[in-house]
Amino acid sequence: MNGVMREKKIIVAIDGYSSTGKSTMAKWLAREVGYGYVDTGAMYRAVALFALDNGLIDGDTVNEAELVRRLPEISICFRPSPDGRNEVWLNGRNVETEIRSMRVSDKVSLVAAITPVRRDMVRQQQAMGKEKGIVMDGRDIGTMVFPQAEMKVFVTATAQVRARRRYDELRAKGDTDVTFDEVLNNVIERDRIDTTRQEGPLRQADDAIVLDNSNLTIDEQNECLLAWFKKIVDQCQ
Repeated sequence: MNGVMREKKIIVAIDGYSSTGKSTMAKWLAREVGYGYVDTGAMYRAVALFALDNGLIDGDTVNEAELVRRLPEISICFRPSPDGRNEVWLNGRNVETEIRSMRVSDKVSLVAAITPVRRDMVRQQQAMGKEKGIVMDGRDIGTMVFPQAEMKVFVTATAQVRARRRYDELRAKGDTDVTFDEVLNNVIERDRIDTTRQEGPLRQADDAIVLDNSNLTIDEQNECLLAWFKKIVDQCQ
């Protein structure tokens, strides 16, 4: 892709439902075309972990006032691991594994629905993409963070397919206590919260390309992404 790297840089915004593999495809595309990558969902997960560890969540209730007051205490960054993956660090601690747990998954949509939290994260994300040449995935990248993004992709799949992927991933990581029904219920509830929140709800941008990967292999998915990327870059010249 050296030829692509010499072309005009663009912003790639990949949005969609939970457990559609947005991060996997965004990482792949960024690596393939030599762009930076930001997993915005991981940033919200880190905030949720901070809230949990500091006793700011009780059941399904978040102490919003206290969390907002303590936002300046939360430092989130991405650092490369020895094998080249970007990992999330929260206040100087590697939390990549912790933020992927069901404990965090159950609460992240509650935290992400808090307006000051979203605005603070959006501000950071916009700063990260200021120079373009970036692939960013999340829920509101093409609608709120970078509505001017040259390439917007909206990823979807059935709830059952997404739950199966998430369940298999958790089992592979050693979480043998979780059940498929728990994961499916979590997926459905996260969809509800993500699509109905007041600030930055999940929705398809009018100019986004829809990618339903319910029945696609990873190779087929990546082939589509790269073809779209090349076409859009050519159009931007």
